[in-house]
Amino acid sequence: MAKLVECVPNFSEGNNKEVIDAVAQAISRTLGCVLLDVDAGASTNRTVYTFVGSPEAVVEGALSAARVAGQLIDMSQHSGEHPRMGALDVCPFVPVRNVSMEECVTCAHIFGQRLAAELGVPVYLYGAAARHESRKALPSIRAGEYEALPEKLAKPEWAPDFGPPTFVPRWGATVTGARTFLIAYNINLLCTKEQAHRIALNIREQGRGPSQPGRLKKVQGIGWYLEEENMAQVSTNLLDFETTPLHTVYEEICRDAQELNLPVVGSQLVGLVPKKAILDAADFYIKKEKLFILEEEQKIRLVVSRLGLDSLSPFHPRERIIEYLVEAGDVGRGLVAKPLGAFVRAVGARSAAPGGGSVSAAAGALGAALGSMVGLMSYGKRQFEDLDSIMRKLVPPFHQAMDELVAMVDADSCAFNSYMEAMKLPKNTPEERERRTAAMQQGLKMAVGVPYGLAEKVNGLWPALKELAQHCNLACKSDIQVGAKMLEAAVFGAYFNVIINLKDITDDKFKLVMSQKVSGLLEEAKQGSAVVLALLEKRVA
Repeated sequence: MAKLVECVPNFSEGNNKEVIDAVAQAISRTLGCVLLDVDAGASTNRTVYTFVGSPEAVVEGALSAARVAGQLIDMSQHSGEHPRMGALDVCPFVPVRNVSMEECVTCAHIFGQRLAAELGVPVYLYGAAARHESRKALPSIRAGEYEALPEKLAKPEWAPDFGPPTFVPRWGATVTGARTFLIAYNINLLCTKEQAHRIALNIREQGRGPSQPGRLKKVQGIGWYLEEENMAQVSTNLLDFETTPLHTVYEEICRDAQELNLPVVGSQLVGLVPKKAILDAADFYIKKEKLFILEEEQKIRLVVSRLGLDSLSPFHPRERIIEYLVEAGDVGRGLVAKPLGAFVRAVGARSAAPGGGSVSAAAGALGAALGSMVGLMSYGKRQFEDLDSIMRKLVPPFHQAMDELVAMVDADSCAFNSYMEAMKLPKNTPEERERRTAAMQQGLKMAVGVPYGLAEKVNGLWPALKELAQHCNLACKSDIQVGAKMLEAAVFGAYFNVIINLKDITDDKFKLVMSQKVSGLLEEAKQGSAVVLALLEKRVA
């Protein structure tokens, strides 16, 4: 898959539609850039744009937008609730797919250097792109905001990373950098700005200062008032949603609000959000409330309800979750996006990939799907009421494996293609031959790793399948029998793919270890399938 970087420039204009649209058009018209979201705020007087593209394309898109902003935004006339220091206030680059953080750092450096050179404005680097420890955190650079810039720029320790150390009244200064995915998340309260800010000080990592840190790691926060909605918000930035998840922020703010007898009336996501952040929140509420929900769509609906994400405006997952937007642009490019007939024809074409590895992954996915189906057909009816607790336990592993094995259909094909690409590398000099050989060996190890992971994933299902065979609705006996053989066939296919790719690997220790391991996995699959079929034969209707 192609390299994909997300760029999230924040411009200091949230009310003038002509300006907002002009910046959006500058991004959209840049070759290779796809504008995913435009989120304008009237009270903050700020618009957050989200777009994706190749590393080279997003740099050009950000520069195009900045040129327009330089003509249309005058910071000397700006005011708003959100901290800011420039017309283009902050412009982070975020790795999305097949891109390292180092590549995003390079994007920030190139963008900052070119922006400073073209517009003659001061530019600072932050996050992973920062050259000074004191500039890693955005609030540190933005302290004092636009109004403090004349004095700040005169200090040697605050000389910009690019551009002149001079105050440009219309522009101010820009901060650019590289970071992991940041979630801008606001919780709505019916209270004063001061009460909201009090809660923000309690929960944000910075707290009230070094002697009074807040409770939540990797969280920034501030309280403000939305005049247009007649309510306050605790506005937060989640710098690492895996350290402090979305639902933790919401629950902690609800706890503080309850202690102050303040009503929480939903929340708001600004810009886009990773799917995992939403699904992690779903898992939290499913566990907390002892719910049984499998479908991704229903999990997302649960989170929208629990967090009140549609309290200020409708929350449309297909427009707000970044993976959905990226996938929409990838329709037809991956094997799993093809109709079944097209996939079969792709396998039958005169090409090495997709081949046995992708077919094995598809077989495994279908086997897991049949396990999920049999479990669900043994659940939710009065005649199977005594099986509810058992099926609630057994179905989720099959449902999860089904999705993961589907993804391996493309993963196997991509792994093999990486080896084929390595074979095309030049081999005219000793150095080129050495690089080519190393790349080919790495490609072969990748081609081994995917089917090996497939066999491990499938074998993890045998305990659940054995238990399902003992309890399931006997009307589905043939379905679980087919499922068992499909899972076994998937491991057979994985075994053959590992073995054929091992023969060209020169690392003898790796070859021996992988050969022994995959042989063990094959025996485990044979035994697992046999046990499931024997258990089913013992049962009578």
